[in-house]
Amino acid sequence: MDKTIETIPGDMPGLSYSLTVLHFTGTDPTAPKAYLQAALHGNELPGVAALHVLIPMLRDAEAEGRLKGSVTVVPFANPIGLNQFQWDDHQGRFFYGNRTNFNRAFALIDRPDPSLLAIPDTASCDRRLKATLQTLALDADLVLDLHCDNEGPNYLYMPAELWPHSADLAAALDCGAVLTFEGGTDASFDEAAFRPHLASGNFERRVVATVELKGIHDVGPETAQKDGEGIYRFLVGRGVITDAAATPVGPFTGKGVPQSYVEMVRAPVGGMAFFHVKPGDVVRAGQLVAELIPVPGDASAVVPVHAVAPGLVLTRVLARAIRIGDDLVKIVGDKRSVTAKDGGALES
Repeated sequence: MDKTIETIPGDMPGLSYSLTVLHFTGTDPTAPKAYLQAALHGNELPGVAALHVLIPMLRDAEAEGRLKGSVTVVPFANPIGLNQFQWDDHQGRFFYGNRTNFNRAFALIDRPDPSLLAIPDTASCDRRLKATLQTLALDADLVLDLHCDNEGPNYLYMPAELWPHSADLAAALDCGAVLTFEGGTDASFDEAAFRPHLASGNFERRVVATVELKGIHDVGPETAQKDGEGIYRFLVGRGVITDAAATPVGPFTGKGVPQSYVEMVRAPVGGMAFFHVKPGDVVRAGQLVAELIPVPGDASAVVPVHAVAPGLVLTRVLARAIRIGDDLVKIVGDKRSVTAKDGGALES
């Protein structure tokens, strides 16, 4: 294993950020290359926990000559967001300097040429970070960007061109659903990592996915072990690692649908939320999913929220103090949702 430190200059004198990058060298130049990063939203740690389990397994495979394809791992992909606090509250989703989501505004280039990612000396530190991450992932066949949701199971976002060829990743991580997108417009990392290779085709060899590893509080030894081993089994199945003892990846049994099949249930008023469903529940059209209470003690003021269409409750928001317009739950149906969004991410 080769450990390097990439320095990201800050936007004021005397300030810089250190990005730790781990390189594992494979023995077969024709084997798939993998790139794994976690915590692009600085305080989303389930992916970091999974890599904590995976890294020693990669180290052993390299030392024993079982690592065929080279692997690059960035355990904390966002040292800027990792260090952003508002009083005692960790704020890792948006860059304080310009209020841009750390998983938006990546460069969309049309070929895997690192010179296209060059940025001027006047660029802000968040742009420098994004260019560095894109460059690290540019020649990888398998790109996993590890995130998490509020409350929910493992699930994936990925370009439609890669589905169902990437079902082995969904199966290895026991995902509840896979949401595919076409022609994203928000320049998220997964879109930016896939776009340079779009013209070359050969999609069966390639996997690029945003991996949502359960909820933000699901950080612990049991979930880390399961997710780390799941990624390892996926890499074995893809020929990155040789391991005859690894359990083969079985079939994917969840839902694989366009993201336009997702109903985003949003709050019509602000107030306190009482939820009547949880992730994993199957609901019918018109079923009560939540109640919003703007005036405690006044039953006439309670606002019921219903599912517009039937489907699987994929995620639920963690907060119980809800603003008007906030996301409450995601429901995955079997046809296009009446609240569908086709291009770009479902959430900001």
